[in-house]
Amino acid sequence: MSLLAVLALIGGGSAVAVAPSTSALAELGRKIFADESLSASGRMSCATCHDPKFAHAQNNALPVQSGGANLDVPGFRSVPSLRYLNLNIPFFFASDGTSTGGFNRDGRANTLIEQAQRPFLAAHEMANGDAAAVVDKLGRASYADEFRGLFGADVFARADDAFLAARYALAVYEATAPEFRPFSSKFDRFLQGKVKLSAQELRGFAWFNSPAKGGCAGCHPSTRAPNGEPPLFTDYTYDNLGVPRNAQIPANADPGYFDLGLCGPERTDLAARRDLCGAFKVPTLRNVATRKVIFHNGYFASLREAIEFYVQRDTNPEKWYPLAADGSVQKFNDVPALLARNVNTSEVPYNRHPGEAPALSELEIDDVVAFLGTLTDGYDPVTDTADPARDLAQP
Repeated sequence: MSLLAVLALIGGGSAVAVAPSTSALAELGRKIFADESLSASGRMSCATCHDPKFAHAQNNALPVQSGGANLDVPGFRSVPSLRYLNLNIPFFFASDGTSTGGFNRDGRANTLIEQAQRPFLAAHEMANGDAAAVVDKLGRASYADEFRGLFGADVFARADDAFLAARYALAVYEATAPEFRPFSSKFDRFLQGKVKLSAQELRGFAWFNSPAKGGCAGCHPSTRAPNGEPPLFTDYTYDNLGVPRNAQIPANADPGYFDLGLCGPERTDLAARRDLCGAFKVPTLRNVATRKVIFHNGYFASLREAIEFYVQRDTNPEKWYPLAADGSVQKFNDVPALLARNVNTSEVPYNRHPGEAPALSELEIDDVVAFLGTLTDGYDPVTDTADPARDLAQP
């Protein structure tokens, strides 16, 4: 939504003499992003789950975070990073039917403004009952006068308008603040010709791109965009990888509960598309080496183990899935049996079979891990290390 469109909606009260500047909106959004008082608990902000020091993702190894008035209501999915979402695209079906784009792991939001609504209201997040509850807190925030100055003296008297204004300020902050899109990794400097990758990192880059080995670039493109932008390492599509069921997620204690991504239960408009069940959005791999948990259900706590799963899922399924009483492997155990057909078993490296060699050897996995480490923001060529929070300290 454009600034003018938002102002038209907010302008039902006292007029705003001058359209707010982008910098002023971004500064307000920054304050809202870090404000714990906007939650029912008074202890949760956007930054609580999207920690800037961890590439705007979670800072712990829990598969899901808990919110609510007492911070004891568990969520359902691991926290995605907010980095580089300014380059995201709305959800659509491509000409070949491929589901593409959207915000959240199931693409149900089409803009940053829309995406920001649920965290404020969801029972397992900031847990405000409605827009009025959020706006009541905004009206008592330290920056309330700043908010009025940008959106009108009586904006807090109109809860829906004020809630929209707050989400717009957040969206402007996330879309424009350099810390959300620094492009400051070692790989970015490599593309600029400023540093060289190590021999191991180069080997990992080769395995990553090879359609006969890792095949990673098929969904995580590693080449510049047509407009010259550095690669984001996502094609915005969706895939069903058959990730093992995570017993540490409280909702999974119910054997009848399944998180099926595109077809629900969080997203409802595609519930009838059973062919999409179990598919989740392909995330960017930028800063993936900083992640405390991997995949939508946080099943893996290390990048190396996640890559092992990619290449050994079908050659050594007993390593990843539970065994039934008869000793058979309960493969793809986080989707209903009738929907297991949706799991990707045709593309490299998922096209292997038990007894065959995995697409990557142990040493090649180490190489890929080394390469993925070059995608972490905040690279310092002096120390040859990266820190995703380093960019926050830059002028």
